[in-house]
Amino acid sequence: MNINATLFLQAIVFAILVWFTMQFIWPPITKALDDRAEKIRDGLASADKAKAELANANKKVDEQLAQTRGETTLLMAAAEKRATAMVDEAKARATEEAAKIIALAKAEAGQESLKAREALRSQVAALAIMGAEAILKREVDAGVHAELLTRLQTEL
Repeated sequence: MNINATLFLQAIVFAILVWFTMQFIWPPITKALDDRAEKIRDGLASADKAKAELANANKKVDEQLAQTRGETTLLMAAAEKRATAMVDEAKARATEEAAKIIALAKAEAGQESLKAREALRSQVAALAIMGAEAILKREVDAGVHAELLTRLQTEL
């Protein structure tokens, strides 16, 4: 065989191989590569979108935390004010109650003092009467009277 004919036949076989590859093998490969590239693009876009959503969610969470901290601070301040007011009110009530108790005790002590004075007056009057009876029963003598008055003074 001739080398030119061999080269010519090989060129025809190569052309048929190229045509067959271009018709039946190359389109599914390019389609698969295009599909894969599209999936990668979609995945990257989804990842970027998820990053953006995560950043927005983190921002919202930070804002809500800041708002909650502010509200908590306000609630704590209000609770402290209420507690202070309740303590002050309790102190005022306790002071009023103590003043009432002291006033009642003073009044009671005054009444007891009056009762004791009355009892003492009664005893003094009884002693004076007894002393007068003793003086009247005895004879009238200045020395005896002085002695009786001295005894009466020591008894009082």
